[in-house]
Amino acid sequence: MTEKLLIKNARLVNEGQITAADVLIHKGRIAKIDGSISAGNGVFVLDANGAHLFPGMIDDQVHFREPGLTHKAGIWSESRAAVAGGITSFMEMPNTLPPTLTLQTLEDKYTIAASKSLANYAFYLGASNDNLDVIRSLPPGAACGIKVFMGASTGNMLVDDDKTLAGIFRDAPILIATHCESTPLINKNLEVALERYGREIPVTEHPRIRDAEACYQSSRKATELAKEHDAQLHILHLSTAREMELFAAGPIEGKNITAEVCIHFLHFNSNDYARLGNRIKCNPAIKSPGDQQALLKALKDDRLDIIATDHAPHTIEEKADSDYLVAPAGLPLVQDALLATLELCHDGILDMTEIVRKTAHNVATRFGVVDRGFIREGYWADLVLLDMQHETPVTQERVLSKCGWSPFEGRTFRSRIVSTLVNGRLAWHENRIVEHNSAARLNFTHRY
Repeated sequence: MTEKLLIKNARLVNEGQITAADVLIHKGRIAKIDGSISAGNGVFVLDANGAHLFPGMIDDQVHFREPGLTHKAGIWSESRAAVAGGITSFMEMPNTLPPTLTLQTLEDKYTIAASKSLANYAFYLGASNDNLDVIRSLPPGAACGIKVFMGASTGNMLVDDDKTLAGIFRDAPILIATHCESTPLINKNLEVALERYGREIPVTEHPRIRDAEACYQSSRKATELAKEHDAQLHILHLSTAREMELFAAGPIEGKNITAEVCIHFLHFNSNDYARLGNRIKCNPAIKSPGDQQALLKALKDDRLDIIATDHAPHTIEEKADSDYLVAPAGLPLVQDALLATLELCHDGILDMTEIVRKTAHNVATRFGVVDRGFIREGYWADLVLLDMQHETPVTQERVLSKCGWSPFEGRTFRSRIVSTLVNGRLAWHENRIVEHNSAARLNFTHRY
């Protein structure tokens, strides 16, 4: 492909407006946006034929499992699934093997991604009870955020020491992102389930074991710490109606405390456990229909600022384990997330400009992502061309994630991803991956 690419006859969905325009891309960046642009010599033309052009989704929460857990996923396989799903940038979580608790393990991940990723990438530094000095020493731009597990996690990543938590909220040089569940409450609920069922706990008990109170108590504690220390806090994968009272409605600009919901909490509820079982077991748990409706309402009034995936693949064999205590929590979602979000548009819940705001604009704004998340002249051309008139059946054969399955199998999305561009180059086009080396490390301003 030439250094110049011209997207003709697109309908740009950007910054609250939908406008007919052409977009000229030069050396990976958007060079010009206009109602009509002539191609000129040496320009590759992509005719959008009236399809909608979105800024690429920036997924601020994925688990790509590398290093250490590559039997179920890896940066190459999951980034392929991501670009097929319209995700042009991702931020990856620290609970790998080894966990990302040092500056060296953080940089090791960047080295892996530089050679393998098809999407732009960044990584969180994890917090533990004993790496506060590492957090304090984090250089500017080295990570997208500090991930704090204020609930059960793997290895040495549960931060349950109050003094350490206070130190993190006081001293973290960048945004703090939290997983909020109360481990003592979860353990208490689990004891009740064990007394009733023994080892035969049904997965339908999952939202009772990891219940709304466990989420609320931990989220409330996080918001109180953020207010006490004037910290920048982003609470991940919120799942309950009650937690919504902790957040302010309105635009993301100027908020010190922001909130995220993941796509599975918007499409599934506790009634779906009977049909899907462990396939929708995740932490926090998918909860009641009432919680689901409250989350959808909070998206509309901007208490929930960002939509993400928490993409967390496990093999189908692992998911099929009948022992509730053994079957792992997490869903593969990056290939389906944007199309699943567009279902909210088809259903009249969100319009397209709101979806772009929640999946791209707000993520770039909250994390200080440099020159991405908007369709603007001078910005990197991370773009997704969407056909809102053609369907996408979700079949197992379509799945690009290494785990090989999707919780949406059997569904038909009412939109289709035509093309995904990463830094001005096609990464997905007409139902096929285009391998290239245009993905880049995300840069951050971290100016709040």
